[in-house]
Amino acid sequence: MVNRLVLVLGDQLSEGLSALREADMDSDLIVMAEVLDETGYVPHHPKKIALVLSAMRHFAAALEADGWRVAYTRLDDEGASKTIVGELMRRGQEHEVSEVLATRLGEWRLIEALENAPLSVTLLPDDRFICSLQAFDAWAEGRKELRMEYFYREMRRKTGLMMEGEKPAGGKWNFDHDNRKPASEDMLRSAPMQFTPDETTEEVLDLVEARFGDNFGELRPFHFAVTRGQALRALDHFAKHLLAGFGDYQDAMLQGDRFLHHSVLSPYLNIGLLDPVEICTRVEEEWKAGRVPINAAEGFIRQVIGWREYVRGIYFREGPDYTARNALGHDRDLPWMYWGGETRMNCVGHAVAQTREEAYAHHIQRLMVTGNFALLAGVDPGQLHEWYLAVYADAFEWVEAPNTIGMSQFADGGIIASKPYVSSGNYIAKMSDYCGNCAYSVKDKVGEGACPFNLLFWDFMQRHRERFEGNPRMGQMYRTWDRMDEDKRDAVLSGARRILDRLDAGEVV
Repeated sequence: MVNRLVLVLGDQLSEGLSALREADMDSDLIVMAEVLDETGYVPHHPKKIALVLSAMRHFAAALEADGWRVAYTRLDDEGASKTIVGELMRRGQEHEVSEVLATRLGEWRLIEALENAPLSVTLLPDDRFICSLQAFDAWAEGRKELRMEYFYREMRRKTGLMMEGEKPAGGKWNFDHDNRKPASEDMLRSAPMQFTPDETTEEVLDLVEARFGDNFGELRPFHFAVTRGQALRALDHFAKHLLAGFGDYQDAMLQGDRFLHHSVLSPYLNIGLLDPVEICTRVEEEWKAGRVPINAAEGFIRQVIGWREYVRGIYFREGPDYTARNALGHDRDLPWMYWGGETRMNCVGHAVAQTREEAYAHHIQRLMVTGNFALLAGVDPGQLHEWYLAVYADAFEWVEAPNTIGMSQFADGGIIASKPYVSSGNYIAKMSDYCGNCAYSVKDKVGEGACPFNLLFWDFMQRHRERFEGNPRMGQMYRTWDRMDEDKRDAVLSGARRILDRLDAGEVV
């Protein structure tokens, strides 16, 4: 006899999930399903699909070992539905039950599908986050600007992390000015922990290879953690071996070191294998013990309890149309080089190649290389959003969309960012070793060999002058442009036009 169905999704693999806490082990049936709609609504990276499916299978096995009844549907099962709602309907008919217990879903697409289903659904809050959606709305209400820094301070006070009474540890909330150092090659630098696939994961890899082998991205080698135990080991490894340098080098990029001091824990956090507070508590422990500097611990904690919680609040506060925002009116198609096509730009080529092989690139590669180029070139933000959602293992819409639509592309008109995150090639040259062997010269401002970032930066500024000239953070850049010799300005804009024409013609840039 089954009283209720309990839905557990692939990004809800948490022992303390609210739906599991509310469920009755003796009378409720857990429903988990691998469905085509979830693997295919964008062309997900094969590694991302494999991570989620393998983690789901391991989680279902752990639930059964604990005594739960689990109805688990595999992607290749006969009679499997293509949708989550279809699977709930199928299981409901099997057991003559229409009541469903679920934790709030993380994407508007799924929320609307569940709300429109002919089922009696009880939706519980997702309290794996520190800030409830109601609390975020209360914080945001009446504010002219929703700046993350002020929200972050509230999260520090709420959690008590790195606090000394009512004051922040070290006398400051934010040590970001210490976190912009370029890195050098280091043969002794550790790497994020990797794991050898077990029999369950190998079975998933074979399935993904057969079904999604043509998707952008390399499936093997596959080294992600797929269980909570493995994820905890990855957290401990990061805290002991990589965290100390995280603050200093979090913005750095090296051709020969794809991970530097980054944790690569976000995929595990976003599918539920790790909890944000436990991650930050572990980081705080290292700082309290004197093993890592304050800028490293604070910088990492800010990403988790500040930025991550903030963008979730923005996503749900802004509503289902957020991903369609396009405040700057950009409409250029996403260049083929984002899908692995040839490019002469070394920085973009490396970021895309790493993405193809790892389903991972760190935040500066996403924001200041691939994101920056797309913004400068006027790429349709919706197309870029779908690309980021597809190619990164940690990308789920609630966290990816605000980072892309808001932070990266300014397509929300300034809800998240007070100015567009655009730069010339100088920033990339400062923070990386990409420019040394590039076909273009980052030092050249005009001419055929000039870095496209240099040319497109000024073209972007001129295209959107009316909107941004009065922005106090951008006025100096316009004054610099106005002081340029007229012939140089013409040469810059002509060079930018050549770049954009090549993009439109499908030529190599």
